[in-house]
Amino acid sequence: MKIRNDLAISETGFVFDPITGESFSLNQIGSEIFNLYKDDKTQGEIKRIILEKYDVSNNELDKSLSDFEGMLKENHFIQE
Repeated sequence: MKIRNDLAISETGFVFDPITGESFSLNQIGSEIFNLYKDDKTQGEIKRIILEKYDVSNNELDKSLSDFEGMLKENHFIQE
């Protein structure tokens, strides 16, 4: 999955979509995952990084990543 290059994210997790003018706020982990996708990391690489860094179960992370990816798709943040 590739995040659109025109999306900007601040250090505090504020995402701005220049096409729609809308802005979104992500929490710390959401910002980290967003940036990992922007860095072209695969879902497997992202899972490994998050599992190593945070106290979360594999099942919890799978559900959270699925929900997060759904939000990215719903807001058209994915590059086609």
